[in-house]
Amino acid sequence: MILSTPPPTLAPLAGFGGLLLATVATVLYALAALPAGPLRRLSTAALVGGWLLHGVLLVVDIGGVGQPAPGTRLGFAPVLSMTVWLVIAVYSIESRMVPLPSIRVLLGVCGVAAVLLTLIFPGELRPLSSPLAPLHFALGVGSYGLFGAAVVHATLLDRAERNLRGGVAVRGLAPGALGMPLLQLEKLTFRFVQAGFAALTATLLLGVATAQVWRWDHKTVFSVLAWGVIAALLAGRHFRGWRGRRATLWLYAGAALLLLAYVGSRFVIEVLMAPSAA
Repeated sequence: MILSTPPPTLAPLAGFGGLLLATVATVLYALAALPAGPLRRLSTAALVGGWLLHGVLLVVDIGGVGQPAPGTRLGFAPVLSMTVWLVIAVYSIESRMVPLPSIRVLLGVCGVAAVLLTLIFPGELRPLSSPLAPLHFALGVGSYGLFGAAVVHATLLDRAERNLRGGVAVRGLAPGALGMPLLQLEKLTFRFVQAGFAALTATLLLGVATAQVWRWDHKTVFSVLAWGVIAALLAGRHFRGWRGRRATLWLYAGAALLLLAYVGSRFVIEVLMAPSAA
């Protein structure tokens, strides 16, 4: 079961240093969300700065550094925060080869939301249930990040194909800010899908191997459903040549199921059910 953990312990409150880091990271991400123009270089540098501080927050706060017992801060907001951080890392690498200013603006907004959500809903510090728990957690979050990157590229792919049908592109290049051949964009999208599928498979297998009692709870059911949808997508692409809108719809469905597996279930517990529990 993906990101399955034992009952939580009380989550510690964020200190002043963490709040200061979060504030600066939020401001930098907000600067990164500025439209392209005279401030383009500033906004690009701000995205990198926000990403670096965001990473420090993830290590110190979510990683439970300095807490009395080893553990990991889990919850819908921390996992979303790590997912956004991984997607921004992918973008930062790609933007050195292909400028994508429209995506930078979107990721800046997502960065602001991720940091603020983690401040409002910090999750709970959970003790490590086994020596393999950190690996299980890292693979699970890694699969979220890889599928997040795949979804971003699939969205660009859909937009490029619509523009091609509308006669916007020239010589097979993706229009607008994409700046790469359409086939290259499609190939890159499915490389992320394949990597995410491998990480998700390893997460599920590790969950089976380390679970003390196997339960078909909502996290397990949605994770297995997501695995099945992505497996069908990869099989359909390999054996039936699925491409274009059909392939991206399958990807969106699999990613949505994976999001519901942990983030969705924890959102219900932490936000929707919290008032009634209180």
